[in-house]
Amino acid sequence: MARKLWTLIAVVLVALAVVIPCLRAGETSAASSYQVLAPIRHGNLTIFPVVSGNSHDTREFLTLDEGLRSGEVVVTESGKVSPLVRPRHSTGVWDESRRNDGAEVNRLVLVNNSKKPLLLLAGEIVTGGKQDRIIGKDRLVPAESDPIDLSVFCVEPGRWVANSVKFGAATAMVQPSVRSKAMSNKDQAKVWSEVGSARTGMAAGLPPSASETVEVTDSYAGVIQNKEVQHRLDSVAVPMQQEYQSVIRQLRDKNAVGVVVAVNGEIIWADVFASTNLLEKYWPKLVRSYAAEAMVQQVKSASPDIKSAQEFLSRIQGKREVVENEPGLYRHTEISGDGFKVFELTSLLPSTGFDLHIAKMTD
Repeated sequence: MARKLWTLIAVVLVALAVVIPCLRAGETSAASSYQVLAPIRHGNLTIFPVVSGNSHDTREFLTLDEGLRSGEVVVTESGKVSPLVRPRHSTGVWDESRRNDGAEVNRLVLVNNSKKPLLLLAGEIVTGGKQDRIIGKDRLVPAESDPIDLSVFCVEPGRWVANSVKFGAATAMVQPSVRSKAMSNKDQAKVWSEVGSARTGMAAGLPPSASETVEVTDSYAGVIQNKEVQHRLDSVAVPMQQEYQSVIRQLRDKNAVGVVVAVNGEIIWADVFASTNLLEKYWPKLVRSYAAEAMVQQVKSASPDIKSAQEFLSRIQGKREVVENEPGLYRHTEISGDGFKVFELTSLLPSTGFDLHIAKMTD
């Protein structure tokens, strides 16, 4: 009997020795399944479309813009709704009768009342309350969630007075240089500093009256909503958006899922999603964030080629990984390598197990 038991154990160990390398090989092949295509260029901005050999069903995921517009996602200052307790009878209505004024710069409270999991991306702007903020990191919020503390960064340092009780979606995302300070540095002072640099860069070259207005505007959302700034952003973003959407339509069968971004000839960023559907939802705000980066850093230089963009996207092996798990919900992995950082958000919900979003930046 003992001999049979040891024989069984030996068989199991051999099987594991075979399976584990196969799983690693599978992970590597999945990471290398992205293909970079010929670039779209406008001025000093270059965008390489990315297609994938894998496709995932992401229709059941809710975006922040969708949730705020429908009212199914509620955001409030921390302490404004304390406590929020979901009624035992499912009315979908929150008890906001108990309030206090414990608002904090880097904390908001979010409730997802929808029946879909909510996807949040770092850099998405939430306007309202006592300051405009941006989401600090990629994450998933479960359907019909309890209130959660939302880690955010302020992008409006000059105001601490509520101009609106309700928070809303700015349908915008901060440019990569600001996103990186939230995602990588996780430093409020550096976020504010980068917002200031962005404001100065956007004001450069504008008519004097518009330039003065931008320079005295503390709100990042307010800057990009300035008419003159919008006009300049549109001159880059609109043709880029239209051309890429045309590419997406043409490449739907090839699973267009993301982009590699270069400004002034230097590759700085990549955003890759689990599906064309998710990319299409985020594309309008993403392309404007890239255009804002190009607007701030206006220098003419050589354009990068497909080979360098492919190498940038494919190189994700790092020296250090920091993993955060929400069991049964998501895994967030931060990978640090030589001159770059990668942020992967993996869904752990039933029937998923795939990367919802991958962001890569030069560091």
